[in-house]
Amino acid sequence: MKFTRFNSLHKKFNAKMVEFAGYEMPIQYPSGILAEHLVVRNKVGVFDVSHMGEFEIRGKDALAFVQNISINDASKLKVGQAQYSAMAYPEGGLVDDMLVYSLGDYFMLVVNGANIDKDWEWVNENIGSFDVQLINASDDYNLLAIQGPKSLDTLQKLTDSNLSEIEYYHFSLGKMAGIESIISRTGYTGELGFEIYFKGNEELATKMWESIFEAGKEFGIEPVGLGARDTLRLEKGYCLYGNDIDQNTNPIESGLGWITKLQKGHFIGSEAISKVKEQGATRKLVGFVSDADKFIPRHHYDIYSKQGEKIGQVTSGNISPILNKPIGMGYVSVEYSKPDTEIEIEARGKRFPAKVVKVPFL
Repeated sequence: MKFTRFNSLHKKFNAKMVEFAGYEMPIQYPSGILAEHLVVRNKVGVFDVSHMGEFEIRGKDALAFVQNISINDASKLKVGQAQYSAMAYPEGGLVDDMLVYSLGDYFMLVVNGANIDKDWEWVNENIGSFDVQLINASDDYNLLAIQGPKSLDTLQKLTDSNLSEIEYYHFSLGKMAGIESIISRTGYTGELGFEIYFKGNEELATKMWESIFEAGKEFGIEPVGLGARDTLRLEKGYCLYGNDIDQNTNPIESGLGWITKLQKGHFIGSEAISKVKEQGATRKLVGFVSDADKFIPRHHYDIYSKQGEKIGQVTSGNISPILNKPIGMGYVSVEYSKPDTEIEIEARGKRFPAKVVKVPFL
């Protein structure tokens, strides 16, 4: 088991700790998932996401290498910009989704914590003749996500960088609470928010955490665990690797066609993905809402048409704290993917009515 440098702070806050991506992580605090969810939607919450992986791509061919392993077009990135992207296998399935940061003389890939080893192996396997140096800096970085409508007001007290000038999916290099940081206007909640990357020991990590909590005190700042992180991202229809996307899903059927830049030329998986785009996907990832009582849609539940034909499977689901009703995502045969299509989801031997809707849910 690995521990982030905030581990003792989570325990001080009486967090319920679980194993996640090889780390001991907080799933919730005493206030509970619902309260934490609402804090992020209405005030400001802090997530420890130091389990995420950071790979630095340096060298003469850094851009060409990133272009070869990623499905988005990194050549469009200016220094100070980040991009949502993914890596694909030659067959078109996804290795992982990730963020790509352009830091001037190098790129940084931010990958899912549970996939660090697999992704690291994958990027190394594909160096080929590219003149690049790959550095796995995952254990060096601490990462906090400060999310919610009051996140900017909270953090502005701790930095000389003008946070209101940082556009969405852009970042600034500066000091946060006196600590050299990458201050990134990104997040996984759909709210105004920032992600703060910085290197340093537990003492420095504690200083950052305590400074942020002191600055956010007047706004009702709270720590937030992985449980609310999941309900927040689900309400916004954001994919979770291992649930909604994996090695068996391609970006066209996953609704990630918008980050798949086939026109940039060859990249790993481009031929297979191009074929799916030309022929059309046979299934699609959709959102759905239900008005049923005593029903929580879960991963792997079967989806049926109104006529009783099995048409797909749920990938993510929960009760939306804001809508106060069951919501979820799942793959269905393409003919059932239009909004307002009525479907049924089987749980505990019973079928519950639901309706296909456009995401985000909020």
